[in-house]
Amino acid sequence: MVYQPLSTGMTYQLIPKATADGIPIHSMGYGRTSAANGRIFSHIFNYPANYWDGASHAVNHVLDLNDGNIEGMSITLLYHNSAYGKEPIRTLQELSKTYGYELTLLPVDHPGQEQKSHWLQIRREKPDYVLMWGWGVMNQVAIQEAANIRYPMKNFIGVWWSGSENDTLPAGEAAHGYKALAMHNTGTDFPVYDDLQTYVIDKGLAAGAGDQIGRVLYNRGFYAAMLAVEAAKTAQAIHGVAEIDAAMMRDGMEALVMDAEKMESLGMPNFGPSFAVSCENHGGPGLGAVQQWDAHNKTWTLITDFEPSDKDVVNALIAEDSAKYAAENNISERCN
Repeated sequence: MVYQPLSTGMTYQLIPKATADGIPIHSMGYGRTSAANGRIFSHIFNYPANYWDGASHAVNHVLDLNDGNIEGMSITLLYHNSAYGKEPIRTLQELSKTYGYELTLLPVDHPGQEQKSHWLQIRREKPDYVLMWGWGVMNQVAIQEAANIRYPMKNFIGVWWSGSENDTLPAGEAAHGYKALAMHNTGTDFPVYDDLQTYVIDKGLAAGAGDQIGRVLYNRGFYAAMLAVEAAKTAQAIHGVAEIDAAMMRDGMEALVMDAEKMESLGMPNFGPSFAVSCENHGGPGLGAVQQWDAHNKTWTLITDFEPSDKDVVNALIAEDSAKYAAENNISERCN
């Protein structure tokens, strides 16, 4: 009924196929950012936030740390040299015009194990902040290399795919203070995890050893599954049937409402931001937070609330890119 590809490159390839087949895609916080425009992308959803939101969240955090003035400062983007890694570039370039910072781009070829020259350049140029759009071993290597040159971790901010325990634990104490964006909360301090303990773990029904529960990527999968279930329930209510098909699932995703009351009823208060999906907006409000790694306690903690991105910039880029896609593929706008 719904695909969750967990790959930006794969999502790009699946967009026309899934749309033609009438099967929705939920690319939560990844994929083609302009798919947030439901007028053009009828079957693609990327709520609750996208990469362009994420780029803005990172800049907003830097602004908050500097009393709103970063004119003349330098920001380096260290990114996976792929469609995924290139996603934030346009947004960061546009925001640099607004806030007057100097942007340097450093692509890292897959898989990302060779970064000596990149971090030598960073040591030489001493950027005020380093942002990272990395994946897999690239993240681990980058954090270790940053430690090697004594780059201040509090000024090193990864996207949400560069902010899990897999990325920080290998560097040990050296990773302390590293930051990453977040589209959901951390840990297990939510009532739903008590039920998980009672009805799954204690009954021996956990997948594997159950030792990943509460970790960042476990929580993300848990969150994505919850959103799929709630969209299915919404589809059932819309169509008045229990057995829904992919077309009905798409309708449920487009009418999904995740407010504070619903999150609390699910035993997940403040687990993720409140948002609503519509025909026009498949991406939600683009709220996001910043989390920080405590190497002493081996925990991630949100250090900000879920806050908005610069929608004037992000929405303009979404409109421009989706209009180009519509023209290239002879797609007429919907939601009229």
